[in-house]
Amino acid sequence: MNKNKLKWTACALAAVIGFTGTGIDVEATGNVGSVLPSAGIEFSLQDEDKSTALSALKEESDKEAAELEENNRENASSELENEGISVGSVQLGGFSDLASTSDKVSKVSEKKIQDTIVVSEGYTRDLKAAAGSGLSEEEESFKNLVIAKVNDYVNVRDIPSEEGEIVGKLYNKSVGSFIEEEDGWYKISSGSVEGYVKGEYCVTGDDAVDYAKEVGTRIATVTTTTLKVREQPGLDEAVLGLVPIEDELIVTEEMDGWVKVNIEEGDGYVSMDYVTLSTEFVKAESVAEEKARLAKEEEARKAARAAAKKKTSENAAGSKSEDGGKTYANPTGSSGADVVQFAKQFVGNPYVYGGTSLTNGADCSGFVMSVYKNFGVNLPHSSAADRSVGAAVNGLENAQPGDIICYSGHVGIYAGDGQIVHASTSKTGIIVSSATYRSILSIRRIL
Repeated sequence: MNKNKLKWTACALAAVIGFTGTGIDVEATGNVGSVLPSAGIEFSLQDEDKSTALSALKEESDKEAAELEENNRENASSELENEGISVGSVQLGGFSDLASTSDKVSKVSEKKIQDTIVVSEGYTRDLKAAAGSGLSEEEESFKNLVIAKVNDYVNVRDIPSEEGEIVGKLYNKSVGSFIEEEDGWYKISSGSVEGYVKGEYCVTGDDAVDYAKEVGTRIATVTTTTLKVREQPGLDEAVLGLVPIEDELIVTEEMDGWVKVNIEEGDGYVSMDYVTLSTEFVKAESVAEEKARLAKEEEARKAARAAAKKKTSENAAGSKSEDGGKTYANPTGSSGADVVQFAKQFVGNPYVYGGTSLTNGADCSGFVMSVYKNFGVNLPHSSAADRSVGAAVNGLENAQPGDIICYSGHVGIYAGDGQIVHASTSKTGIIVSSATYRSILSIRRIL
């Protein structure tokens, strides 16, 4: 390195070091670049309440830069290339773009300072990501879950003690939100229940992340009017089936831009552009909710026994209703068995997407809606919305005829003996089939 270059570098360094050594504070007015007068950025010295402009120093630095360029114009750029100049804790990159005038030198210096800051910020972000958990935002939220891991259920009590009053039950694999821990008990909020569960029967924190994926149901909610489910991932692939807006589909696999879902026609693929993804969990049941459910189930059992003693539909008393010009027996009873008996009259009729006619064609939710309309019950034309009507039934073993069985993007009416009657697909129409032919999302009792 030639003497002129050393002189220029020493000038800049000496100026800053000299200021910091005089007991006078250096205050940057903009960014890191303000400590270098040669960068063309103004800065000032604070001595009590007085500020002194350092224009003289800037002029001297510019003069030295011009002298350097004049005396060693041919070699300056190559010699400064990849050279770093340290000022305090700031490392400036090499001036490989050194210009032929002092004004351009200043601009290059300022640009290098800015580039260094940007790289530093990006590098910091990369370090944070590398040092982080690597979990998605949703996965991070799973750490705040409390998940029951027992044979049956764990009691939720009003105080953190086995002497506390039972306010609800957190069934196996059911989930609550963590509030606080006290003496080995977790205070949770789950559904309509808030109370304490014994920590030894639950998992939370890091242990809950993987377990939540195991016990939760991954759901894709349709956000477009009619979603095409394709046989393979790709917009040019054959269409397997159609799903209406707001329907909820079980996700079996996630990939780049596509998710694999389960519909009545089978497994297919939908674009992530037309669905929102979420994870659903079973919540706790309060004492009052359990009491109401058990009473409803007992009532349904009595109704089923009574229906078994009734005569066939041809001899049943009742008025007549018309659908599509055809006349069918209209049961006057309100038991689930009556609903099933009425629904089975339409087996063999066509499936029509979006339809509600029991004779000319209906889709799955349209069929359930129209059957129940015959009994004065208004249900939504949506399999997803059907998951929240009526009262919840805990498991197929507790299902009664007339209950509605909800699947991924599908719904049917439980006919008893492990079977359902439903509007299946355009190929099969309205049929009776096994209730367990697909994974059940929920069971709801209407009557």
